[in-house]
Amino acid sequence: MNSPWARFYSNSCCLCCHVRTGTIILGVWYLIINSVVLLILLSALTDPDQYHLTSAELGGEFEFMDDANMCIATAISLLMILICAMATYGAYKQHAAWIIPFFCYQIFDFALNTLVAISVLVYPNTIQDYLRQLPANFPYKEEIMSVNPTCLVVIILLFISIILAFKGYLISCVWNCYRYINGRNNSDVLVYITTNDTAVLLPPYDDPLNGAAKEPPPPYVSA
Repeated sequence: MNSPWARFYSNSCCLCCHVRTGTIILGVWYLIINSVVLLILLSALTDPDQYHLTSAELGGEFEFMDDANMCIATAISLLMILICAMATYGAYKQHAAWIIPFFCYQIFDFALNTLVAISVLVYPNTIQDYLRQLPANFPYKEEIMSVNPTCLVVIILLFISIILAFKGYLISCVWNCYRYINGRNNSDVLVYITTNDTAVLLPPYDDPLNGAAKEPPPPYVSA
């Protein structure tokens, strides 16, 4: 019997390209984004006054992006760059194990966005509370708050659903790439074992010295 996951298995992804090519493109895209974020964070650490917003500017009682948060964000960006580089290298060199960390990150990100959608659905009033906490100079704050709360919740849930569907499709592409590479490597190993364990029986051959037919030595059979 086939596994229930087998129905979602395919060797092609968006733009009719192979899942291996799609995984490489996805890994490079994530790698570029996290590299840009890392450059911004490093520039903010070298020049903190440029990105430092006080509580008076935000209208709250906290400061935005202090040194501790900047260091944590920098460490996360470095970790993400490593994970994306491993996925890209694993898809290019066909090493299935190198793709697993990136796949786990995708599952974690999908679960996090699902929790956000559930929280918006269960507690719709939190959207209005969040909008009130935004700075006064936030773009289109008044226009967003003037929208009917029910319509605003529906719009946000629709937007999150589209994001979740897209992320789920990317997860399936990476998973299919992992299955393709893993199955290809296993088939190569089986072909190698079968080739080396096959014993070929030769017919009697003539001894060039004695001129008589001579039986071949017994075939070698590996354990």
